[in-house]
Amino acid sequence: MSWFLAPQTPACPDVTVTSELCLGPRPGPRVGLTVGKVLGKATQRNRIKRRMREALRRHVVLLPQGCDLIFHPRRIVLTMEFAQLEAEIVRILEQARTEASRGFKSPAAAHQAPGTPAP
Repeated sequence: MSWFLAPQTPACPDVTVTSELCLGPRPGPRVGLTVGKVLGKATQRNRIKRRMREALRRHVVLLPQGCDLIFHPRRIVLTMEFAQLEAEIVRILEQARTEASRGFKSPAAAHQAPGTPAP
């Protein structure tokens, strides 16, 4: 599974907007899931998303603050044991927290699990 991490940008980049309209960055971290048609039919893609959301819901406290985290799962998410998926999500969240704590000195890059071929 690959993932991308980026710092959150302000909701209103236009500085001429009054403060009532511009709330600044959204509170808390955000997560995105990209599940393309290449991963299967709609029922399979929905199952991948449901499994990923449940694993993320259980470990939401590990999400790095002030960040956008995007997951790009592989088809294996359909058949792997849920405990294994959860362990992979926890590993990625801990790695993302470490990267976020370093202050994004390097540009956000794709990360892959060891032994996973590039897309």
